[in-house]
Amino acid sequence: MRAKLKKAWKKWTPPERIGSLDWGLKYRWLSPEQTSMPGRFKDDLFPWAKFILAAMDDPNVRVIVVVKSAQIGWTDGIWNTFLGRIIHTDPCNVFILFAKGEAINKYVDKKFNPSVRATPALRELIDVDSQKKNGNRAKFKRFPGGSLTMEGANSPSNIKSDSIKIACVEEPDDCSNNVKGQGDSVYLLGERLKAVPGSKLIKGGTPTIKGLSRVEEDYKATDRRTFHVPCHECGEGHVLSWENVIWDTDPDRNDEIFGQAVIESAVYVCPHCGTEWDDDQKADNVKNLYEVIEGTPGPDVGFYINELYAMTDGSRLPELVKKYLKAQHKFKQGDDSELIGFFNNTLALGYEYQTDAPDEEALEKRCETYRENSVPAHGLILTVGIDVQPDRLAVTIWAWGRGEESWLVYWGELAASRGVTDTTDPVWTELDTILFGTYEHERGYTLRVTAAHIDSGDGNTNDAVYHYVRTNKNRGVKLRAIKGSKTIDAEIVTTPKKVDVNSQTKAAKYGLQVWHVGVNKAKDLIAGRMKNTGNGPGRMHWYQGVRRDFFKQMLGEIKAPSRTQRGKLVWQQKAGAPVEAWDCTVYATHAARVERLHLKTAAQWDAIEADLAQGDMFAPPVEPVAPKQPVPVTVNTTKPAPQTQAAKPSLEDIARMMHED
Repeated sequence: MRAKLKKAWKKWTPPERIGSLDWGLKYRWLSPEQTSMPGRFKDDLFPWAKFILAAMDDPNVRVIVVVKSAQIGWTDGIWNTFLGRIIHTDPCNVFILFAKGEAINKYVDKKFNPSVRATPALRELIDVDSQKKNGNRAKFKRFPGGSLTMEGANSPSNIKSDSIKIACVEEPDDCSNNVKGQGDSVYLLGERLKAVPGSKLIKGGTPTIKGLSRVEEDYKATDRRTFHVPCHECGEGHVLSWENVIWDTDPDRNDEIFGQAVIESAVYVCPHCGTEWDDDQKADNVKNLYEVIEGTPGPDVGFYINELYAMTDGSRLPELVKKYLKAQHKFKQGDDSELIGFFNNTLALGYEYQTDAPDEEALEKRCETYRENSVPAHGLILTVGIDVQPDRLAVTIWAWGRGEESWLVYWGELAASRGVTDTTDPVWTELDTILFGTYEHERGYTLRVTAAHIDSGDGNTNDAVYHYVRTNKNRGVKLRAIKGSKTIDAEIVTTPKKVDVNSQTKAAKYGLQVWHVGVNKAKDLIAGRMKNTGNGPGRMHWYQGVRRDFFKQMLGEIKAPSRTQRGKLVWQQKAGAPVEAWDCTVYATHAARVERLHLKTAAQWDAIEADLAQGDMFAPPVEPVAPKQPVPVTVNTTKPAPQTQAAKPSLEDIARMMHED
């Protein structure tokens, strides 16, 4: 009877109002399964936890981003303490997104279940030993008033299901940035939270490659909090940095890996007064750290912390110096993997690959004086690259001449009023104007587009692309649907396989060929050409007044190690950087290669130029695409010209179209 009354009393007693840190100190226990220091939870080894937990508890904070190294107690010390308090005193639906499914089992077996078993307040609420009891499963835990769901970032259905109040992303940099063609996994998770009042999104991760790191980019958008450690001698505080770690050298030492370094002499030097700190002094100083907000205060809060703050034996200064020197030794032998790991996992910094690519300012200085929608003297053939987004079409037009020298004729975007999946949207008529109009040449004649390649790789928009290609394939422009090859080393152009019209594929349904683009090799080619200045084969040119984002977008990717194919370097989009102009240029270059412009002889170019000078006697008058001075807007505002009849195709064109069909 007494037990029943106690249970009823607990049920009807209002939940305790307590902060996460105080809850951890009062209720939480650690198991030998999860730590080398089991027993009551303490925060003396990670004094920064109180600041991060306070932000997690703050109802006015909507987003928390923690850029972290290893060994700072993130999962077991901070996140599990906050989660335990939520389960015990403030139950709701909680979701954790992991980069991969196998990481869920590791977290559950090594961190979550041991924490619940060791903590009586949680053990009463969640049965982690009988998975099917009360509907519990390996990735789903039910507790009174709420639940914990854990999923991998590789499936859109995992991410877009029921609404949740609190979500945590473990290692955002490793999460998919395009879940089966339906968008960024972390973005999709954030969308789930919008409809829930008081929701909170927490991201904790180690940065990877500088420029590609999602967690570094997200941190920049927060109030950017850092932890300043005061010096025991001068009292001045600063963020702990590797540049302040020093060690002695001994000319009599000549170790194969460590050289003349006296590793055991490593100390930390105060940048303000020069006082040297040993590990014990550093630990005492870290216990007095304080929080500094370096950005603009708001509902998005960010923290940065690295392993120099850690006080465990494995993070003592000699151990870190040893790790650094080993990484440097391998780097000198051509293996940068350990140096990347040191930057990421010890310093919590993205690793920066050295590149000789020009910057935006250098590209902008090379603008030339010809007008948009006009073709300079040596440009003789036009190709178009079209990138398809749900709400717009991005377009580049490039003119090509001898030696694949190229001139940008147009860069812009066409906004869709109802979305590009609606094949009756006016955006497709605007595209007609670009593809089937004429362009003024510096020498007085007019040019028409020879080939246009349009991306059909998005599973949501490819039907609309197929429809457009199918219904416009006989209008004088070689219009082809394309998609990027999944093979990293694929050649820029590969012959498309004939589509079996009896198969069930979407392309087969319309009798289309989809050309696969060797994206990496195409981008290698373009990136190399952007470095070259002056005139001549392979040089690239662009006009004054081009939309300023053109240069940013042309530099929106960097080449870095592939996440999926070890040892391979692939082009990857910088975090938060738009790259439509870059992609469109790839597609226009692919069109030029399909047309075999790189193989044309001097005599063939002479013949092309002579034909242009003579003019096309069979073509009816066509309204030209009017040159205009571009304005700094996000979409093209040119009104479509009236529909016109296309130029009569030549015998060569007819033969090629018959072959392609």
